[in-house]
Amino acid sequence: MINIRKLESELWESADLLRQGSKLTSSQYCMPVLALLFLRYAYSRYKMVEAEILENRPSRGGRVMPVEASDFAAKSALFLPKEAQFDYLVNLPDNIISAGLKTKDGQDINSLGEAVNNAMQLVEDQSEQLTGVLPKTYTSFADDLLRELLRIFNNKTIDEVGGDVIGRIYEYFLSKFAKAVASDDGVFFTPKSLVKMLVNVLEPKQGVMLDPACGSGGMFVQTGDFVNQAGLSANTQMTFFGQEKVEYNAQLCLMNMAVHGLNGRIISGDEANSFYHDAHNLAGKCDYVMANPPFNVDKVKAESASAAGRLPFGLPGVNAKTKEIGNANYLWISYFYAYLNEHGRAGFVMASSATDSANKDRDIREKLVRTGDVDVMVSVGNNFFYTLSLPCSLWFFDRNKNADIRDKVLFIDARNYYTVVDRTLNEWTEWQLRNLQAIVHLYRGEKGKYQQLLADYKAVLGDTTVASAQKALDEQKAAAKEAIANAQRKEKKRIEAEQKVIIDELEDTLETARQHEWLTEKFGDGEYQDVLGLCKIATIQEIEEKNYSLTPGAYVGVAEVEDDGVDFHERMNEIHAELASLNKEANVLMSEIMKEWETLNTK
Repeated sequence: MINIRKLESELWESADLLRQGSKLTSSQYCMPVLALLFLRYAYSRYKMVEAEILENRPSRGGRVMPVEASDFAAKSALFLPKEAQFDYLVNLPDNIISAGLKTKDGQDINSLGEAVNNAMQLVEDQSEQLTGVLPKTYTSFADDLLRELLRIFNNKTIDEVGGDVIGRIYEYFLSKFAKAVASDDGVFFTPKSLVKMLVNVLEPKQGVMLDPACGSGGMFVQTGDFVNQAGLSANTQMTFFGQEKVEYNAQLCLMNMAVHGLNGRIISGDEANSFYHDAHNLAGKCDYVMANPPFNVDKVKAESASAAGRLPFGLPGVNAKTKEIGNANYLWISYFYAYLNEHGRAGFVMASSATDSANKDRDIREKLVRTGDVDVMVSVGNNFFYTLSLPCSLWFFDRNKNADIRDKVLFIDARNYYTVVDRTLNEWTEWQLRNLQAIVHLYRGEKGKYQQLLADYKAVLGDTTVASAQKALDEQKAAAKEAIANAQRKEKKRIEAEQKVIIDELEDTLETARQHEWLTEKFGDGEYQDVLGLCKIATIQEIEEKNYSLTPGAYVGVAEVEDDGVDFHERMNEIHAELASLNKEANVLMSEIMKEWETLNTK
């Protein structure tokens, strides 16, 4: 079985190694590399659709009719002229000049960079959505570096895996670049687990979706995946609209959507500044709104923001002297609500401070709560972003809530529920996401969806429990250690690799069993209950009593800490002894340093 995670990692390491050997910065490298991945995707899809077309292709005089651009348009696929096909570029000779190539405009092609630039222009000619989006800066790459990049992305394993693997690889590369290509305008990439949580709670099916701060388009991609996995077609069921002030990010978004086979209208530049423009004229017309806007933006011109509308609860606090809004969080919150139609749903990421900020923010929050349309609030812990460590909150509105929860809000405190990826990054795994979604299902009275999750656990685990999974893992680790120790030298690496695959699978099973236990210990076969430290359904009256705070921790309380079996006084004595020992060592070192210093001064 092909390990896609390993493939992603190997491709990234190879590509990044080339960057390190060049003089290119991450910013210079990011867009061209992602565009090459896009071209690789377009070529894979082109070959697949071409095979479908040729299957029933008529022939004349014994010759099959050649495929045309219109044949691909009929199948919602991109037609690629020969010079824009990935195989063509990979197989160009080292001496490009000797090939006598011409651009689409009849100019001589003298380098591989010029050939790739020409390919990007040819692709743009085939797609109105991509016009002016693809980079044409490949002459800044040395030909040998560019040739190696093409070779890396020509990996045949990509075709063997099939499906949306290039979409996954594109997202993986985006996440890796996000650490290096963050700007003052905010990061362009929202981590996938946060986006999936938004999508899982909103459960989009069909209609108009807007992201007025769309970055690289992750909200559109995950929504498309959700709709497609339900057996529907995202391009026929959904209409995607985006605004993105930073044009660079909008280009990433359009490529990202194209890689995932999605169509959408994205506006960028000054006219896409959501504080001053409803660029698509969508106020009151959206079925779904999703976003991760920049937090705590200041110096927004109050008069211009007011004139732009979408403020059903009025302006946030305005500095009387400068006539500026000092914190735009509640502008965003107001917009997300204002864009919804009478049955619309919104889900967005917001700074944690916004859940109980004071003054005008508090007044807007009261009006918002009193609509009955605040649906779910989720607290998220630190380190969920690639470039920031701060916590955040997920907000959800539903203008068509069930009558029995119309005056209620579900609060979830998930700050202590996550998986550590590395020292600076946390995420929710797929099972953790589904567990959080299950709490929402029970709150909404959708017990059948909870039962389906239990059935999915059963299908994966059978009768496996945490205890039995842990035992199997421990036994396999012991067996692996013995097998490696007893193996001949030339066989060790192969056996280590084989054992690692088995152990990884057993660790996945153990983690799945733990998540199943986490869920069923709290909600059994599907009965919602408030869980101390995790979740609570609060009424509007209870929220009023807490001065309209929407901070989950204010409602769910704090779970009791389990006794870890360590004697407090005994441990404190140990710590004091360790500290005394360290102080003694420090004093000895300081004495030696002073002696050396005195020796130097006497020379």
